[in-house]
Amino acid sequence: METLGRNDRTLVEGASGIYLVNDKGEKLIDGPGGMWCTQIGYGREEMAQAMAEQARQLAYFSPFSNTNSTAARFAREIAKRAPGDLNHVFFTTGGSTAVDTAIRFVQFRNNLLGRPEKKIIISRQKAYHGSTYLAASVSGKERDRLWLDKADDLTHFLPDVNPLYRAKDQTVEDFLNDKVADLENAIQTLGADKVAAFIAEPILASGGVIVPPAGYHKRCLEVCHRHDVLYISDEVVTAFGRLGHWFASEDVFGIKPDIITCAKGLTSGYSPMGALIVSDRLIDDVAGRDATFSNGYTYSGHPVSAAVGLKNMEIIEREGLLDHVRQVTPVFQSHLQELSQIDIVADTRGMGLMGCVQCSESGDAQSDLARDYQLGAMIDAECQKRGLILRPIVNMCVFSPPLIISEAEIHQMFDILKAGITAAMNAVSAVWQT
Repeated sequence: METLGRNDRTLVEGASGIYLVNDKGEKLIDGPGGMWCTQIGYGREEMAQAMAEQARQLAYFSPFSNTNSTAARFAREIAKRAPGDLNHVFFTTGGSTAVDTAIRFVQFRNNLLGRPEKKIIISRQKAYHGSTYLAASVSGKERDRLWLDKADDLTHFLPDVNPLYRAKDQTVEDFLNDKVADLENAIQTLGADKVAAFIAEPILASGGVIVPPAGYHKRCLEVCHRHDVLYISDEVVTAFGRLGHWFASEDVFGIKPDIITCAKGLTSGYSPMGALIVSDRLIDDVAGRDATFSNGYTYSGHPVSAAVGLKNMEIIEREGLLDHVRQVTPVFQSHLQELSQIDIVADTRGMGLMGCVQCSESGDAQSDLARDYQLGAMIDAECQKRGLILRPIVNMCVFSPPLIISEAEIHQMFDILKAGITAAMNAVSAVWQT
């Protein structure tokens, strides 16, 4: 707010492939892939055609008491690719409303089962699940929570799951045991009759691409099921190819959650849409009852968005983009790790085509917040001058490029990133020393 009306923002006026074009005609690699979402890249003529054809035939229908074959086919294709018995798809307008709907469904189910007190949602510090009221209430990014109200009685937050901040003498295995114990202890303390669900991102994306220790999600799922607590896997970022699979929950992390939320890569950003995917078991608990799940959106199952989603899936499969991501991931992650050699780099972490470089004045995990902001902004500016857009989160450089990125483009992206970090390091060092 302090710079309201004086922000100097990049005007993005065009895009093609992995590149954005600003108002000066300069091409910039889209490091964040839009907002984790432009899986198939920009400028796809067949996506525009799919949108136009659907709009000509049927631009909109009311989902109140109707449906549409395009939306129904899209739901079927999603269910075919979802793990386990997650076969029921509820379309929303985006990731936030998908998470809101998940929480409301959990509440709805417990009310019907005669358990009105079983409502607490357990989440994690640094987690991000959206900006609608319920989704924001279960989000744990501390600076996002400073000035806006939230449902504090609904949520219990567990400590940070980032291995970077474990005690110096603590092994990753011991850290993992502590993080799993966090969940079990919370359920036992709050009461299993009060805890409804645990919501977790496979990778905490907006928190800084935090990758929990191996085995974390599988053990947390076991804890949840042992105490009759539902497991919601928030795959708004990780689904639809970001880690080289349609969904990361089972194929990457070995779990079959009770509920999955997704959005972003669902349509590659060409049209807004989100989805809640629910298991047969949970639907069986509410089916046939004299009750209405009165949670819906004007644009649920929007036919144009559904047509975009179907075409997006077709392109991903036809071009083998899931295989491509798995093939280029070692190159991407190798370049990422090489950046740890720069003096101000405190940590490099990632998985699939997701990465984060965390920097600080001293190169340590513990740092000064004001200088972190300054350093992050400087790196962002230096990279943009060289042709790369990043997503700066305080002192973290976050990136998740379109899945179509080639090995040559990966080399180029990391060359720019290395040069930008180095230039920023030299610039701010000179300022701080004076």
